[in-house]
Amino acid sequence: MSRSHKVAVAMSVAFLSLCFNAASIAGKAPAVVVEAEEVITTCAAPNNGAGPLWCYGAPLIVRVGGDVFASITETGQDVPPLCNTRWRLFRRDEKSWKLLHYPPAFRNREPCPLVAFADGSLFLSVNPSTQPPGTQYGACEPDALRFSAKEPDREGEPLRPLWADGAIFTDHSYRGIAADGPRGELLLLNIHSRTGEYFWSFRDESGKWAQQGRIAFPIRACYPEVALRNRAAHVLAIGDIVEPNKEWRAYKLAKTNRDWDYVFRRLFYTWTPDIGRSEFASPLELDTVEATAGHISNLDLWIAGDGAAHLLYLKNSIASPLMRNRFFPGQPIVSSLEHVVLKEGKIIARKTLLRGVEGAGSEIPGHARFHATDDGRLFVVYLHSDRTAEGKPLLENRLLQVLPQEKDVRPATIPLKEPFRTFFTAAERGGSKPSRLLDLFGAGRDGTALRYARARIE
Repeated sequence: MSRSHKVAVAMSVAFLSLCFNAASIAGKAPAVVVEAEEVITTCAAPNNGAGPLWCYGAPLIVRVGGDVFASITETGQDVPPLCNTRWRLFRRDEKSWKLLHYPPAFRNREPCPLVAFADGSLFLSVNPSTQPPGTQYGACEPDALRFSAKEPDREGEPLRPLWADGAIFTDHSYRGIAADGPRGELLLLNIHSRTGEYFWSFRDESGKWAQQGRIAFPIRACYPEVALRNRAAHVLAIGDIVEPNKEWRAYKLAKTNRDWDYVFRRLFYTWTPDIGRSEFASPLELDTVEATAGHISNLDLWIAGDGAAHLLYLKNSIASPLMRNRFFPGQPIVSSLEHVVLKEGKIIARKTLLRGVEGAGSEIPGHARFHATDDGRLFVVYLHSDRTAEGKPLLENRLLQVLPQEKDVRPATIPLKEPFRTFFTAAERGGSKPSRLLDLFGAGRDGTALRYARARIE
């Protein structure tokens, strides 16, 4: 590393350290005005292991100018799982939602992620089964369908991505997708059903599937957040394996009588400075709660203008009271929302944004996303769980500014009629532009009602 490069990295570290550790004095929360809040449609439970928000690492909503597009799953009545759903492409103008497109058959298991380019091109990642209905863990043929925001009634065009040799894809695809909206480039991920490797395919600005390759994590890692900016590609994924501790697994089986026992404890990140020329680096393990039977949820990934990767995740020190009471008696469960920054594959800053301790009367952070505005601010949108002074449960969505860090910037409540428990935003890694408009898509109390809200950040 050159001396000038070392100085630049040191300055970045110093700046982020200053941002992350500013002293707290009186501050002001941003003003948030809700402009729309509505149910778009419903989706019956598919009972196939993947609900309508299951692909939480990949976008389902994008904004293109004054319009918003959403990919929403529909369950086929009397269609046997696993591939018993189909995608639906919806568009909202300034007034209302309209269903634009859907395939004739129910051939997908998982939701179908959606991204966009600055020119109005829309790309839907699909994974239809090639096998008879009712087949489980059968072969699928992933594709990317191109639509147009400018001509929303035009049917989707299949783009037939290319993959490296040896790919075996099934209905359990754990797909990832990213769009570099300004450059017009696309990156797709799909998991190898037997090895757990991720196969990736890159489509350059000329429309050519220019590069393909593989990512091998130390263990199977799923639900990837993927970002692509100026050819630099980033992937954040969570370990997803059967409980490795035999004693813990036997205890949970005896108590719950449920054989399904996958755990999510090890968080991984990998990147490449140029997806067109180089493979991904060896994955870096960012965090783990393996020793305490904890749980980590990878939540979001945002790339700054200087190339720094900002990562967001939720960490629970122990996954459940069941495990705490038996194996870690007397230890409270700690829930924290974590923000990590990497530059050129190296961690340069960490910060716990929010921290809640079981039984300590503090708020418990929940699901969260990044949101960048066109005036250079970066926010975290999150679910706040607490109790009122009267002891009643309190749930609300809040907005916390994280960059630039000002002194004691307080979170603002998003005044929704019903808070989102799980949600997506129209994110830059999905091709949406930074905006003071915050688009939310997800579910509240009723997981079958898919809802949308638009808020303006002042």
